[in-house]
Amino acid sequence: MKIEILTLFPEMFETFKSSSIVGRAVEKKLISIQTHNIRGFSDNKHKQADDYPYGGGAGMVLMPQPVSDAFRYVFSRYSEEQKPMVIYLSPQGKVLTQKLARQLSKETALILLCGHYEGIDQRAIDRFVDMEVSIGDYVLTGGELPAMVLTDCIVRLIPGVLGSSESIVEESHSAGLLEYPQYTRPAVYDGDAVPEVLLSGNHKEIEKWRRMQSLKNTLQKRPDLLDKAVLTTEDLSMLKELKNSL
Repeated sequence: MKIEILTLFPEMFETFKSSSIVGRAVEKKLISIQTHNIRGFSDNKHKQADDYPYGGGAGMVLMPQPVSDAFRYVFSRYSEEQKPMVIYLSPQGKVLTQKLARQLSKETALILLCGHYEGIDQRAIDRFVDMEVSIGDYVLTGGELPAMVLTDCIVRLIPGVLGSSESIVEESHSAGLLEYPQYTRPAVYDGDAVPEVLLSGNHKEIEKWRRMQSLKNTLQKRPDLLDKAVLTTEDLSMLKELKNSL
């Protein structure tokens, strides 16, 4: 997958592109991430990319010319059949979910547009953007951090990026429920012991315990998810038991 990021602050992505799972995915050539400085496409001699909003109001707005020319440059490197999907990171967008991330991970190329200041001239948005995405119901200074969140969320779903496909299947939200608790060595730390079932070697009982804990976590922390989750008859029985015990 190719990810092209249009931003006023490309330097914010340098460590992100070369660190942790994203960095390893880039190194293994499973993905490529390229940033483009919107300011560099300005036809203003001072490389100005923003101006005051028509109608008054606080803050500045990114002008349509540099944003549009940045898009045209990126599009020029793709054929019409390969044209990337364009996503504008915006608090007005569709809220990012695991389902949406999974959908976007199947794209071959994405362009992520990072807004800043009071936003972007609507004409550029109307002309080039396919989808607006928000990472939550709050406002940040710019779209750079949301672009990193979206990229990280998508990249880890690409085959070969994570060491085990089970990691994706069993994670919180992947199956509609929150994940069960995890433990590692030592078996006893500061007087607290790992649940005995995890040391038993009985995989059927371990799987049952994990499912119970996943249901318990979801019931206690995000009960709203239970309305959307696909639950078996056994799940419903365990849920009833949990509700009676809590």
